[in-house]
Amino acid sequence: MFKIKKGDIIKIITGKYKGKKGKILKIFKKENKVCIKGIKLIKKYIKKSKKKGVFYFKESKIDISNISFIDLKYKCITKIGFKYINNKKFRFCKKSNTLLKN
Repeated sequence: MFKIKKGDIIKIITGKYKGKKGKILKIFKKENKVCIKGIKLIKKYIKKSKKKGVFYFKESKIDISNISFIDLKYKCITKIGFKYINNKKFRFCKKSNTLLKN
């Protein structure tokens, strides 16, 4: 089970896009990769029969080990842990010790 979920705000810590921030759009669990809004855009081409073709941009995958969660309270990267409260599992930020939405 991943500690990072869809919709989380993250920061890229290594690679070409180091230091950029974004929101997770999709998680690929089998490949250990994620898609981040506005980061690592690739150009795709759609062929048309009568008119010119159309280009569009699409987010590509980034390895999950290259990203880190951003704590919204302190606005810095932090680790995520799990707590059990009344037999329910919750995520929490280890720096600020605040609960996150599931």
